[in-house]
Amino acid sequence: MLCFIFASMEPEKLLRNWMKSLVAVLVVLGLWVGVRAAPQVPCYFVFGDSLVDDGNNNQLSSLAKANYFPYGIDFRGGATGRFSNGKTTVDVIAELLGFDHYIPPYSTARGQDILTGVNYASAAAGIREETGQQLGGRISFSGQVQNYQRTVSQVVNILGDEAQAANYLSKCIYSIGLGSNDYLNNYFMPAFYSSSRQYTPEQYADVLIQQYAQQVRGLYNNGARKMALFGVGQIGCSPNELAQNSPDGRTCVERINAANRLFNDRLRSLVDQLNNELTDAKLIYINTYGVFQEIISNPSAFGFRVTNAGCCGVGRNNGQITCLPGQRPCPNRREYLFWDAFHPTEAGNTIIANRAYSAQSSSDAYPMDIRRLAQS
Repeated sequence: MLCFIFASMEPEKLLRNWMKSLVAVLVVLGLWVGVRAAPQVPCYFVFGDSLVDDGNNNQLSSLAKANYFPYGIDFRGGATGRFSNGKTTVDVIAELLGFDHYIPPYSTARGQDILTGVNYASAAAGIREETGQQLGGRISFSGQVQNYQRTVSQVVNILGDEAQAANYLSKCIYSIGLGSNDYLNNYFMPAFYSSSRQYTPEQYADVLIQQYAQQVRGLYNNGARKMALFGVGQIGCSPNELAQNSPDGRTCVERINAANRLFNDRLRSLVDQLNNELTDAKLIYINTYGVFQEIISNPSAFGFRVTNAGCCGVGRNNGQITCLPGQRPCPNRREYLFWDAFHPTEAGNTIIANRAYSAQSSSDAYPMDIRRLAQS
């Protein structure tokens, strides 16, 4: 029957049908072999601290570095400067957004590479300029914004004019996660800093948010329109704080967590404020604290066996200091929430990233998650 139909067709019609069939077969084969779709957004810019630094501190005179073994033991690039055994949260988010590479650090990003985004994060950096100074060189939030402004000038030159650059940047995702060091390496370090004597926890949170908002407006004035603001995690549950301030090495330090919640509550409110103020922008809040709380409350549900100690480190809870050069880490890294005294393992980072990208509960992201932000 099919032979009869084809035999009765005109040659031109037969050729057209044959070409349609060939195209359909090629499309199916293309999907079969895994042809990658274009990323969901043209570029991804990252601002933050050691949780997402991917090498910007490598060339700085700083104690806050991770460009040595065992850092990167499970990362395909080895010890790149990432403070984890493997991927950071922004690495996983870049994958989820469809990028076929990780976002390069500002220290090495060059030429056309900047068009897919740049990572400006710096270990020990904070919202306040003095934060982390006892560790040496670092690039504060304001310094990261200044570096971004330099990148924008380069984007204008590449794309031809400011209008095209503004249109391009308006489609990109901006990931911002600072504040942890303003507590770890400032407020709760009275031997080095006076902030805890100057401000109550409520006042300090207010001051941080005021400075934070100023930098976010600076990003907005330079093209940023889709911004994801990450809250601070449960710092009082980190191996470092458990080692120093927990009587049993397991009970989280509530005075620190309470201060973190004050900051996070204000950051979530800042999202509403800026969404009302900057009407052509979309800002969202990522509830990192809440995800950590879930994991620590029921670790086995997430595949973790150890949540109160680092996979590598020194002293009680492996939390006195970070991993030593050449130190052998635990072999069962997937079962640990924390890689070292402060930073999650790749397994921990992956959970946070997945929940930030595609919220599993209404509390994960407000008012939407990164996936919907990318589509907006």
